[in-house]
Amino acid sequence: MTIRALLEETAGLAAGYLEKLPDRPVGWLADVDVLRSRLGGPLPATPTEPRQVIADLAADVEPGLVASPGGRYFGFVIGGTTPAAIAADWLTSTWDQNAGLFVCCPSSAVVEEVAGAWLAQLLGLPDGVGFGLVTGCQMAHVTALAAARHSVFARVGWDVGERGLIGAPAVRVLAGAERHITVDRALRLLGFGTGCVTPVAADAQGRMVPSALREAVAAADGPKIVCGQAGNVNTGAFDPLEEIADIASEAGAWLHIDGAFGLWAAASPTHRHLVAGAERADSWAVDAHKWLNVPYDSGIAFCAHPEAQQAAMGVRASYLIHADPGGPRDALEWNPEFSRRARAFPIYAAIRSLGRSGIADLIERSCAHARRFADAFDAAPHTEVLNDVVLNQVLVRFVDPAGDHGAYTDAVIEAVQRDGTCWLSGTTWQGMRAMRISVSSHSTTSDDVERSVEAILRAAVQLRSP
Repeated sequence: MTIRALLEETAGLAAGYLEKLPDRPVGWLADVDVLRSRLGGPLPATPTEPRQVIADLAADVEPGLVASPGGRYFGFVIGGTTPAAIAADWLTSTWDQNAGLFVCCPSSAVVEEVAGAWLAQLLGLPDGVGFGLVTGCQMAHVTALAAARHSVFARVGWDVGERGLIGAPAVRVLAGAERHITVDRALRLLGFGTGCVTPVAADAQGRMVPSALREAVAAADGPKIVCGQAGNVNTGAFDPLEEIADIASEAGAWLHIDGAFGLWAAASPTHRHLVAGAERADSWAVDAHKWLNVPYDSGIAFCAHPEAQQAAMGVRASYLIHADPGGPRDALEWNPEFSRRARAFPIYAAIRSLGRSGIADLIERSCAHARRFADAFDAAPHTEVLNDVVLNQVLVRFVDPAGDHGAYTDAVIEAVQRDGTCWLSGTTWQGMRAMRISVSSHSTTSDDVERSVEAILRAAVQLRSP
């Protein structure tokens, strides 16, 4: 079988999967034992024809796939993928370029340079910011906070790259009480440990309280890093970034912003006000596989101080062929990886395909759909929307007049997941169990919202105590 024939058949399998998304159940259909029986077995001793391998793989994994690229998946802030981004990702695998050095693939280096500048413009970041393409927001935090670590230590005369952290001055990290756990994990990976964090009080929507930050900053000695948040993972709420930027600036602290999905509000004329002040930060972490709707995995670490990012991430070796200073871009100078796939191609294709207006429309449609969910639940009996819906996140609690609200809410979530009309997850918000709905996909329609609301309320009625 020729490679062309194999790839054409594979393209047919991929297209068939995407075409079936509107009608297939959103959740998985097989449990882990079934999947193990289909996919397991002894280590293959002899070769198998590639056509057979791909046909078997597609058939055997299908019942364990989740229709997250479809329009009725509302779990975990997982976006779909736009057609141009999918196609570019296929080509990325076909071309199989190592994007670490310019010399390995000049085209990748230039596309990354262009895509990074476009992303900075879309997100309202200052001209000339440094950036690195990484796996996701977790590694974006690691990269950006490594730059912060280098910078705040340099200000007190400590070369952390050479001397490490043993004996170093203590760094205090001031972060909201409702920060995302990936910030803490990044601090662990960077050797700070979570004990360096001073949690700053948050309000009822999860927004950092500026007066509490000011008090915490005043009480902190030595180098300081402030971590703000653009888009709480539960409520979608934004920290008051202008006030936080003022406080950080007055204290001489590095300001880092977790903007995994919320920073994309900057690309929407309707929601841009939510990120006012974000442009004043020193670093930012954001995902492209969320609201830009490119395939996994795709995160970006931005830094307003490129020299700090390069000092933290850069590396030199005699066997490598480095680009001349001031010349083409070597990606390994900006992120923690030597070798990686050329992540810029799908990003570039997505931006070219959608344009500024299409990206704004994607974000605004998602937020409008979230508002439709909230309005429907506000109007329904025995339901309570727990958050101010300012973006694409909706928290709903189901109230059982004769029972446990938390157990009832969890039961509704489980029933909806089994039903297959849509898929969403649960969370605990300020001590209350809640259904968490995140609208992040370009393919979600008003009909998807209506069908999902009907399925959710149907489950709620069936499970409510008499």
